[in-house]
Amino acid sequence: MTRLDPGVYAALDDRLAAVDAALAARYPGERPRRQPVHTVYVPADKVTVDLVPAWGAGALAALDAHPPTPYPAELDQRVRAKLAREPVEDLRIDVEDGYGVRDDATEDADLRAAAHALTTARAAGCAAPWVGLRIKCLEAATRRRAVRSLDLFLDACGGPPAGFVVTLPKVSHPAQVAAMADLCARLEQAYGLAERMLRFEIQVETPAAVLGADGTATVARLIGESAGRCTGLHFGTYDYGTSCGVAADHLSMDHPSSEHAKAVMQVAAAGTGVRLSDGSTNILPVGDTAAVHAAWQRHGELVRRSLARGFYQGWDLHPAQLVTRFAATYAFYRGGRAATVARLGAYLGRRAGGILDEPATARSLARFLLRGLDCGALDPAEAGFDRADLVTLADPAPPRPDRLAADPAPPAGTTADEEPEHAC
Repeated sequence: MTRLDPGVYAALDDRLAAVDAALAARYPGERPRRQPVHTVYVPADKVTVDLVPAWGAGALAALDAHPPTPYPAELDQRVRAKLAREPVEDLRIDVEDGYGVRDDATEDADLRAAAHALTTARAAGCAAPWVGLRIKCLEAATRRRAVRSLDLFLDACGGPPAGFVVTLPKVSHPAQVAAMADLCARLEQAYGLAERMLRFEIQVETPAAVLGADGTATVARLIGESAGRCTGLHFGTYDYGTSCGVAADHLSMDHPSSEHAKAVMQVAAAGTGVRLSDGSTNILPVGDTAAVHAAWQRHGELVRRSLARGFYQGWDLHPAQLVTRFAATYAFYRGGRAATVARLGAYLGRRAGGILDEPATARSLARFLLRGLDCGALDPAEAGFDRADLVTLADPAPPRPDRLAADPAPPAGTTADEEPEHAC
């Protein structure tokens, strides 16, 4: 027998209704679509129709020129197939730091040429599944140029390409994010686009974007000011470390200042559907074989470190970095596959073992296998479970339409359960 009046239950529901709604809006959960494992940044004046296959060919040439491979032999066929099929998952056309400062006529012309190259590559079937534009920041000195570049690029493309996202760099105040959200709405009106079609990712590369002057975590406010348009937080290794006073020789993704910033980003983004991307290393695999092998070893270590810390995406700056991007990523998922399948099977069978897993851990196990499938590290037969069952385990709640809308979809034919086939 219970002694509480039924009205107490109703009163409690009424009291917390507003909180329930706020939590559901702020924390909709993980986005269900595939996340690219990397973003490749290329200056706008270097974007060509054959850029993606050329990067793949460059990576394969580096492998052939500098044996032995920097990964176990059993990964060789899988890595080479990926480099031939889909070497670049997410391309960011850059008119910011990687591009530099040009006169307006030059930047306009480079943007139009990049847009033409992109649309031609899409028609030829050799573009990256995801693409975006990194504009200049919204600080006073570059604000008008940033807006003009985005407007001009959209016009030259005939509207946003499939899988399109804008990268907003050097954010230092929530008001800049709110202004970007408003700009997206105005561009949608100008181009006759569906409401909330334009999305952007925020680059966290200033200390003010992590910790505000009042001691609050600014990055959480950045997400809140995006009006649901923010798809990702991308860490800027070198700008951030320099702003923190780190000496140039010690600027790195694994420097303590970088790790602190990324930990704050991770907590702020958890449960919001906003994805995380680590930064880059400027130690490039170029030169003689010894130099290339040293750079591969360092890059592979950093990729594995990011994956272990829950950052499933990072930046790549050179074709030869694709070798260790995919090798380290594949090794991460293949190395953990057997134990993950066994633990998830024990959980579903309620069998006792050395590890007592709970529903939250089961979600993590299922997500691990899904990510391994999505990036090509695992074949369906190796995942141990049907994909539909893994999706249900990874997120027991039914997918919310707004979570799908918040994810820039890749081109038709590229889905979370299908490796796209892109080749010129």
